[in-house]
Amino acid sequence: MDKFKDYYNNEVMLSFQPNAFSQEPKHVFVICRYQDNWLLTKHRSRGLEFPGGKVETGETAEQAAIREVKEETGATIDQLYNIGQYMVKGKSETIVKNIYYAKIAQVLDQESYYETEGPIVLKQLPSKIEDDKRFSFIMKDDVLRRSLLNIQTKFKSN
Repeated sequence: MDKFKDYYNNEVMLSFQPNAFSQEPKHVFVICRYQDNWLLTKHRSRGLEFPGGKVETGETAEQAAIREVKEETGATIDQLYNIGQYMVKGKSETIVKNIYYAKIAQVLDQESYYETEGPIVLKQLPSKIEDDKRFSFIMKDDVLRRSLLNIQTKFKSN
C-alpha cells in the first residue's frame, strides 16, 4: 500500500489489491486504451481526464465503470480489469474509488456525453502531465502514474 498527497494535499492511500478499502466503493476511475491510444474525455469544468464517476444505487462498481465510459466517451468496453483501489481522505468526506483498465472495442458518436464534451484520443500522455493545464486535477497525482506503471507491468502496454 502506498500513501501520498493528492493535488489538493489530501491524504491518498493506493493499493493494487482488489477491495483493499471497501467491498462496495462508491466511485470508479477507468484508464482506457483504444487502438494503441489513450481514450479520455473532456470534462466541461475540470479538463481532460479518464472516464469515471459515481456508482449509482443498485449498480456494482464494474457496471458503473462500463456505464461511465459509455456515457462520457461513447465507447464500448471489450475487456475490463479491476487493477486496484484508492481512498482519498478529504476535508469533508472520504472517497473510495476502484481503478479499472479497459480495452475499448469501439467508440461511437452519441447525442449527449453528459457532463463531458466527449471522447479525446491521445497517442501518448504528456510526461509532465501535472504541469499541463489542459488536464484535470484527477490526472495530476500519483494514482495515475502508479496505475500506468502497474498496467504496463501487467499488460505489457505502453
